[in-house]
Amino acid sequence: MSAARWGTRTQFFCSGFLFATWGVHIPTVKAHYAISEGALGLALLAAGIGALLGLSRAGVLVGRFGARGVALVCGLLAALVLGLLLGLPGYPGLLAALAVFGATSSVFDVAINAEASEIERRQGYPIMSHFHAMFSLGGMAGAAAGSLLLGWQVGAVTHLVGAALAGALAIGWACLQMLPPQPAAGDEPGFRLPRGVLLLLGVLAALGLISEGAMYDWSVLYLQKELGSPQDVAALAYASFSGAMAAARFGGDWVRARTSPVMLVRASASLSALAMAAVLLVGHPVVALVGFALVGIGLGNVVPVLFSAAARVPGTTPAHGIAAVSSVGYLGFMAGPPLIGGLAQGSSLTAALFVVVLFAAVLAALSRRALPAG
Repeated sequence: MSAARWGTRTQFFCSGFLFATWGVHIPTVKAHYAISEGALGLALLAAGIGALLGLSRAGVLVGRFGARGVALVCGLLAALVLGLLLGLPGYPGLLAALAVFGATSSVFDVAINAEASEIERRQGYPIMSHFHAMFSLGGMAGAAAGSLLLGWQVGAVTHLVGAALAGALAIGWACLQMLPPQPAAGDEPGFRLPRGVLLLLGVLAALGLISEGAMYDWSVLYLQKELGSPQDVAALAYASFSGAMAAARFGGDWVRARTSPVMLVRASASLSALAMAAVLLVGHPVVALVGFALVGIGLGNVVPVLFSAAARVPGTTPAHGIAAVSSVGYLGFMAGPPLIGGLAQGSSLTAALFVVVLFAAVLAALSRRALPAG
């Protein structure tokens, strides 16, 4: 079991690391293909559509081939696409590649979360927050590595290929440590929208993940374009956010044991809204980096709390409850960045990022309707 835990931790770390590497080079991709914010938002939408298509079949694939096999294939494909990101045949090739990246990344995410859930079930105590913390830690490491390499004038292609190769090797090793495939109990259902309390929890997850997705995809560009920071400094925006989120998640189990779910989500979402408002109103790089860290602390435990509540909804199994909420939440995660891109095209990126403030405030306001007070 220890080997499986370390393998799964590594998978979550690699997921965050690869995603952060893409996040660091969003300005590079924008400049390389000479596209506008609106076209970049459309490219991010292609990734979101790919993710939704992947989610619609993820349960069937994991049920049929096991978490280990699906994680291996999809993890390696996601790393391959990342390595080829600047060698594509123009903008249409970028759209297709990001659709594949979204599909493989989302199925990889479902596979490693299924593995984490099985490990947690076998051990009999909560450890899911620590696995998700490894994703954030991987994001911090990927962004910090990107900042360092950009400062050393390492070429973007070299960085992307090197990160993809390192990620592929780590994913391959981690898959060898995962639990043996379990026999399928039958065909898994495809994508189904939740209803009732599960739908409300999913909407709350989507509001939180829209804000999280905005940080991943637009924070670097915000520092570079709106505040005039060099790219190696701008890359620290992602590292600041991810590192703070990782710290919040590592301490998440301790906090959740001492705070009611509704109080924790309301306080966390309110902190995120206030911090993001300060970032956008002050408009200074140092304030932005501190503010992004506070947004990360605020958002860090929102999803674990919502997933825990989904697992306890009467009349449904924990697995179905979490899957239903995560599907709606992931839709928000992928739909938020292109929404912000479209708003930025019509006004400015600074104005568009006030969406994060709005959605975090709505999340705080609605939390009492879906979460227990004690």
